[in-house]
Amino acid sequence: MLQGKHIVLGVTGSIAAFKIASLASMLKKRGADITVIMTQNATNFINPITFESLTGNKCLVDTFDRNFQHSVEHVSLAKQTDVVLVAPASANVIAKAAHGIADDMLTTTLLACQCPKIFAPAMNTRMYQNPIVQDNMNLLQHYGMEVIMPATGYLACGDTGEGKMPEPELLMEYIIKALCPKDMEGVRVLVTAGATREKIDPVRYITNHSTGKMGYAIARAAMLRGAQVTLVSGKTELEPPMGVCVINIESAAEMEEAVKGCAGTQDIIIKAAAVADYRPRYAADEKVKKKDDEMQLELERTEDILGFLGAHKKEGQFLCGFSMETEHMLENSRKKLEKKNLDLIVANNLKQAGAGFGTDTNIVTLISPDNTVQLPLMSKEEVSDKLLTHIMEEWKGADGVR
Repeated sequence: MLQGKHIVLGVTGSIAAFKIASLASMLKKRGADITVIMTQNATNFINPITFESLTGNKCLVDTFDRNFQHSVEHVSLAKQTDVVLVAPASANVIAKAAHGIADDMLTTTLLACQCPKIFAPAMNTRMYQNPIVQDNMNLLQHYGMEVIMPATGYLACGDTGEGKMPEPELLMEYIIKALCPKDMEGVRVLVTAGATREKIDPVRYITNHSTGKMGYAIARAAMLRGAQVTLVSGKTELEPPMGVCVINIESAAEMEEAVKGCAGTQDIIIKAAAVADYRPRYAADEKVKKKDDEMQLELERTEDILGFLGAHKKEGQFLCGFSMETEHMLENSRKKLEKKNLDLIVANNLKQAGAGFGTDTNIVTLISPDNTVQLPLMSKEEVSDKLLTHIMEEWKGADGVR
């Protein structure tokens, strides 16, 4: 996604400017071509040489710097830029950009750029909450620019509150989102992910080895492509993707309730969660004490959420399930596809190296009623993109519209 892309990082006068050095390094490692433009005030917080060393490009400060090749620098730069991120964005530069003022290298370049523009405000809480600043940020959004909500925490001025610039990893996610094609714009997607936990007593539960990585990767990929994503998640150690509505659940019954509650409004449903097939018939209110002899645990079937969705699928809705097998993968998965009235099932074999629980890779086969596509070993992010592309092609149909 970032390979060969030209990204402009605008750095303004804020103590948070030092964080952009880490972001520039991260982007460079991912293959991006980065130009940093600093305001004069920003040079009081970090030296331009730092950015030149990290990016391999001249750091721009002075609009009329005579050390450049003969060209109108801010215009020529604007023509080749794929996305601009202003971070940290001071109240001063936000005000200038909102009202079309161009009096330095950064603001003139911003005015000339026709690519996506993103602002990450960083300032004192009182400044950030000032109605004038809020109006200026709303004006940026009115003109089609994106404003990232600042984090809340301890600020350099000693206050605690809104106004802290997000970490570089999150800023990079916004850049990737801006660069990603929006072929799923407005599509409503429901994804389930992670393992359920079925209570035995207040201490113990039944679960499985799912980490949620595949489902979270799908939710993130759909969000990047413009979809409105709802993620129903079991217990995981993962950070939810930005811009995704997350519903946290624990048991299969809670997942059933959450899925049924929003399934009717979804265009595409992807059930990637590993839902427990059985739960204890009776959950003890107190810890079950250990005995010297064997203990028997009576189990009952949990809800068949995927089966319910298949039986109650609304017209035009696309339903995708997952099938993890240890033997007869294709045969068992095709039976599941037909039995549960699915449009697509993603099958993988737990015994294949690189396709098990907790890995960053997967090997899957996409099975639909009249088509089978085998994908090679690839990252779960790559699998997610391939899966979504396949779903969109089948969901739109031969006429290419929906």
